[in-house]
Amino acid sequence: MGIGFNMNRINPNQTQIFFDDGRYETLTDAELEAFLSEASLYEHEESQIQDPFN
Repeated sequence: MGIGFNMNRINPNQTQIFFDDGRYETLTDAELEAFLSEASLYEHEESQIQDPFN
C-alpha cells in the first residue's frame, strides 16, 4: 500500500507535501519533480505485485 499525501503550493518555487501520517516537507520544484517521479515508480512497481492465491 502506498503512502498518501497532499500537496500545497506555498510560493512559485516551493510546495509543501503533507503525508497521511502527519509528516510534512517543503520541496523546491526540482525536489518535487524527483519526489513525484519516485512516487510514480513506487506506485507502478506496487501494481505489478501479483497475489499468488489468485
